[in-house]
Amino acid sequence: MYEGVHAHPDGESAATVARHALTASELGYDGLVVRNHGDAPAEYDATEVRDAYGVDVVEGIEIRTDDRSKAAGLVDRFRNEYSVVCVHGQSPNINRLAVEDVRVDVLAHPMRGDGDVNHVLARAARDNGVRLEFDLGLALRESGGSRVRAIQRLRKLHDMVTQYDAPYVVTAGVASHLDWRAPRDLAGVPATFGFDPEWVLEGLREWGRLTARNRDRAGDSFIEPGVRRGRYEEDHRGTRG
Repeated sequence: MYEGVHAHPDGESAATVARHALTASELGYDGLVVRNHGDAPAEYDATEVRDAYGVDVVEGIEIRTDDRSKAAGLVDRFRNEYSVVCVHGQSPNINRLAVEDVRVDVLAHPMRGDGDVNHVLARAARDNGVRLEFDLGLALRESGGSRVRAIQRLRKLHDMVTQYDAPYVVTAGVASHLDWRAPRDLAGVPATFGFDPEWVLEGLREWGRLTARNRDRAGDSFIEPGVRRGRYEEDHRGTRG
């Protein structure tokens, strides 16, 4: 199981990457994806933290901008720098751009602000392999009308994802080490409003699967999905010149 987190200085209450890793190890997670917004990058040594706490630390980024052209340029810039590239969902234009770009891994909290997901976006996410994120943070930490509205939006997103078989990830909206929930505890919360606990756990596992795929693609032998550089090509290339 993996979780996607925002670390210091991304948010007033954000914990350091090391503090997140400690909590992840205590709760039985295998790793965490550090997905700070691009204007608030975290400073950390992924290998050092990994060795200290025994959990995988994945270098990611969450692109946040209202400008569609700028967002596309940032995706192009960061795709080869980070293992996981997310786009901060907040408006119809940004949401659509994200699900139509195969270089994007995750459309983060797509129902936030003026954002929404309809059948067109769900199909595009499925066709382009863009994960739609279920951010359970508001449902976990809000109360009253705010919590009711958050649950309604999550239910709509769930309907779109299941109907169109779109890929997805799940998060507790973690910034502080106090935001973490053990996987089984997190899975039990949405069960109260109709989500299968195993479905939620699959969304946590998807962070790890996504990371493994992208790291594999970053290897020298990868050319494109289904095509790898074989021994003959490597040997032939090595004898040129």
